[in-house]
Amino acid sequence: MAKFGGAMTALVTPMHEDESVDYEGFRALVKRQLEGGIDGILPLGTTAETPTLTEDEEDEIIKIAFEEVRAYEKANNRKIWVTLGAGSNCTRDAVRYCERAKKAGADAALVVTPYYNKPSDEGIYKHFEAVSKVGIPIVVYNIQGRTGKNIDVPTLLKIADLPNIIGVKEASGNINQMMDVIAKVKAKHPEFAVICGDDGLTLPLISCGGDGVFSVVSNYAPDLITKLTHAALDGDLKTARQLHYRLLPFFKAAFVDGNPTSIKYALSLRGDMKPCVRLPLVEVKASAKEVIKSALSECNLI
Repeated sequence: MAKFGGAMTALVTPMHEDESVDYEGFRALVKRQLEGGIDGILPLGTTAETPTLTEDEEDEIIKIAFEEVRAYEKANNRKIWVTLGAGSNCTRDAVRYCERAKKAGADAALVVTPYYNKPSDEGIYKHFEAVSKVGIPIVVYNIQGRTGKNIDVPTLLKIADLPNIIGVKEASGNINQMMDVIAKVKAKHPEFAVICGDDGLTLPLISCGGDGVFSVVSNYAPDLITKLTHAALDGDLKTARQLHYRLLPFFKAAFVDGNPTSIKYALSLRGDMKPCVRLPLVEVKASAKEVIKSALSECNLI
């Protein structure tokens, strides 16, 4: 796949009960993704609990991810996109994380809207202008629900004019805004990738001209998310719809009591890892566990 996109997994970070990182569990997770046919992986994103990880832990995660991806690429002669989370509400740190991603050999760096600071549109533009100068492809991450600030289409259009800005992970939850991004930004920059950040909107967005998904559910079902995404991209809407509606209950349940707490619990039911998370996150409540179990059963995934 020459163009950036397809089915890409926003990886969780497995942990032990003492909140230490389960590195071997992470390695096994990456292997399962690759064996499941996934097009790309995203370590150190929101789903990875990155705000609670130390830089030493992040470096080890990056090392393991590249070891597994490079070995797989060599054995299978198939390109795997590696996008590294590189966001911060401090522009200097975001630049530094982008430099780390570039040094590691990542295909792209995912840079989230600066959070908590609530910068103006001009401040957001300047933030992305700074990271664009690092020289690594940048994917803008728009997720107002976590940052408190939406990147509107006029601002994104301005950002897309910068060098090295290759796409956006659209997690605004607003399909109308996503369509405007395709109609205006992608129309001006045809190679600009519009990637879905919400599993349940993958099919609608691709049907409107989007390019793929950074999926949470693919941590559990990489093969099915890959099939759904590829069918939609290939215009096989019958197959894509069948998979979409099969997985719809799990799309909802995977966020029923937060992310990544809900998906980690689902993975624990299959024995892939423990449901452990690092404070301030806590494991899902009992009622959420029943919702997740029921959804997995309804989707014939357990």
